[in-house]
Amino acid sequence: MGTPFNLNVTAQHQQNTNTEQITMTLPSLNLNMNRIYPFAGKGGIKKNPIQKMGFNYTLDGKYLINTSDDDFLKAKMFETARSGMQQRTGTNTNIKVLTYLTLSPSVNYKETWQFDYIQKKYDVSENVIVTDTLRGFKSHREYNAGASLSTNIYGTFNINKGRLKGIRHTIRPSISYSYRPDFKDKYIQQVQASNDPSDLQDYTLFDQGIYQGPSAGVSNSIGMSLNNVLEAKLAPKDPDSDEEDQKITLLNNLNFNSSYNIAADSLRWSPVSFSAGTRLFKDKLALNLSGSLDPYKVVASATGAPRRINEFNNNILGLRLTNANLTANYSISSEDLKKDKKGGDKDNKEDPNNTQDVIGGDINPTGGFGDRNNSSKAKDKNKITNLYQADIPWSINLAYSASYRDNGLDGGDIGVHSIMFSGNVDLSPKWAVGYSSGYDVLRGAFTFSRFNFTRDLDSWNFNFNWVPFGTNSSYTFFIGVKSSILSDLKWDKNKPPDRKLF
Repeated sequence: MGTPFNLNVTAQHQQNTNTEQITMTLPSLNLNMNRIYPFAGKGGIKKNPIQKMGFNYTLDGKYLINTSDDDFLKAKMFETARSGMQQRTGTNTNIKVLTYLTLSPSVNYKETWQFDYIQKKYDVSENVIVTDTLRGFKSHREYNAGASLSTNIYGTFNINKGRLKGIRHTIRPSISYSYRPDFKDKYIQQVQASNDPSDLQDYTLFDQGIYQGPSAGVSNSIGMSLNNVLEAKLAPKDPDSDEEDQKITLLNNLNFNSSYNIAADSLRWSPVSFSAGTRLFKDKLALNLSGSLDPYKVVASATGAPRRINEFNNNILGLRLTNANLTANYSISSEDLKKDKKGGDKDNKEDPNNTQDVIGGDINPTGGFGDRNNSSKAKDKNKITNLYQADIPWSINLAYSASYRDNGLDGGDIGVHSIMFSGNVDLSPKWAVGYSSGYDVLRGAFTFSRFNFTRDLDSWNFNFNWVPFGTNSSYTFFIGVKSSILSDLKWDKNKPPDRKLF
């Protein structure tokens, strides 16, 4: 209490009875410090860049043992053990530049300690490289620094046509820079790899340590991103009412990202990735599009595989579409229709990036008594079973998925093109039916299909899952007592999928 530190110490033991191999960590230590602001003003006020400067710290340590049943608890078990510790810390802040720009510099530092290291030598008689593990303290350190510059740009367009009063376009551009030196170069050692004295192999003392060795190569890059949001303002349906204007989102996001590698000698521009998403029909239909655009040409290598070359495309935009993915999800239920008849649910605010389950993942295929994860009603053990009559709760989830890819040589083709659907029907307060299936338009066949039947028998539960066709055709039947004390009082039967040799 009252400290930013959090300490976890664990021990693990894994044993494979087939290979007789044993892996243990005795112990594994992790110490985390929540971000602190040591320069904050009185009462935690953070106004200037110094006061906003926050620090974090992480310490990770392990003692790892890899041994066998024959060497367990013997001296050899500890001779091959490896141990080490790694510390990380960093700081960042933000500064207002020219009123509207935000500059966010950051620095990160990492230090690795190892209590064992390796040395390699060439065995002339056996013509092999021999690796020796030695005890001793070795360490290496590395750091990286960067900064980002971002702002928000707002554009408002007054329209006043019908209920539409205006549209607001929000643009969030950002540019970042990061740098990390080559820390591996000064630790590289060489060993003769064959009878040829000029055949040398590079290695470092840390190559077989618990933690990775120093980072190789210089990292010096500029990153760019652009985010767009489109919103509209609608007047109330009744112009004489006291209701406020309604704000709706036309485009949840339209993002573009790319980077430029200053340290590279060619192909410095990375592909431009893009993504877009929106929701329509009172957030019931979710549309998402993503993909990648490559600025460089592609030629065939000696093996016929596509290879990027340091030459830009000649088309109008200078970009070539390499892949794209489109998904559409639509979800509707009997509850939605009830809300629509009552005038809608004004307090319903769904996550615009959340999509409904459309492949039947909410149907429990094994002895889970047919419970569904999306059930919003608690089970009432004392409820009276009445007929629903014409009011039967139901839900339907539909999805469409398509993908496109182009390697630059063979022309584009469709990789995925399918329609999926799933849902649930509560025939009575204690009878429920679930289903999930789909149709692969590209191959002209149904996808994995499953039906689920459940019955609440008060003190008992009944569950039947059925895959009617396909290579995984099978069924499972389960009936058992609800009480965990009598959980062994059950009967289940199943027909597993047919096994095929080829």
